[in-house]
Amino acid sequence: MFITYYLFLLKQIHLIIMLNRVLLLIGFIALVGCNSQQTEGINTITVNELKSLISKDDIQLIDVRTPKEFSSGHINKARNINYFADNFKSIAQDLDKDKPVYVYCRSGKRSSKSTIILQELGFTQIFDLQGGYLEWERVHK
Repeated sequence: MFITYYLFLLKQIHLIIMLNRVLLLIGFIALVGCNSQQTEGINTITVNELKSLISKDDIQLIDVRTPKEFSSGHINKARNINYFADNFKSIAQDLDKDKPVYVYCRSGKRSSKSTIILQELGFTQIFDLQGGYLEWERVHK
């Protein structure tokens, strides 16, 4: 009787372990799948690549820092759309979705979040400046 109960418990434990493994695998696949969808169409661009584009073309360059940060210095031709503003999405919606959008912030965190929002709004050509404005200043000093 005890051995039968013991074998029953072992089978139950084995089933729980297998179920946990399956759930972990499903969670991993869902996480990887969601991340790949978010980054599709979002690229990074270096300071030198952006500088070259600015000198040649009329581009959609978005600075997502606060107005105070923007007024203390920004990249020429940039338009300030504050990531923290309540109307960030509605202002961004007015940009031309058929043209590439170049985004930067101070170091890259807000611009990275902004690129995901832009993608959700239907933009397909999104470029995030590596290192943000800090890197821009470092290279141009």
